[in-house]
Amino acid sequence: GKVEGFIEVGTGHLGPIPIPVLVTFVLLGLFYYVLHHTILGRYIYAIGGNIQAARLAGLAVDRTRVLVFVLGGVLAALSAFILASRLNSGQPNAGLGFELQVIAAVILGGISLTGGVGTLGGAFIGILILTVLSNGLVLLNVSSFYHDIARGAVIILAVYLDTRRKQSLLRRLLAPPT
Repeated sequence: GKVEGFIEVGTGHLGPIPIPVLVTFVLLGLFYYVLHHTILGRYIYAIGGNIQAARLAGLAVDRTRVLVFVLGGVLAALSAFILASRLNSGQPNAGLGFELQVIAAVILGGISLTGGVGTLGGAFIGILILTVLSNGLVLLNVSSFYHDIARGAVIILAVYLDTRRKQSLLRRLLAPPT
């Protein structure tokens, strides 16, 4: 049977704003606050930047990492709930391939694969870039087979640029003073 309000979560609007978009912006605001204005946020950046230094500084590394993984799981569950409500069904492979899109988006947004560097705003920009790419491919009537190839190429390019940026930074840091 139908559950009252279930479909509304994924397809409903609050005024002119779709509920999933509203949820996204509320979560962006919440996590921006957490990352920039709480001890937890400082711990997350410190642990991501250098786990050994964070441990030596006395930070609760294991507890913080567990909390971050739990938050990731809760957000994945919320995303699955919204997707299921949009589809009006629970399909086990409905989110297949989303992990590639997420990795591509965060890399494009400037979040380092090695941790400690990146912003929510950057991740959001990465999501927008991939969304525009995906919508552009659909509008150009490109076969969906090539969508993954395009995303993969974007990931490779982003990883390459991230690696070059890190090498350049390292060269500047290690260069003798002039």
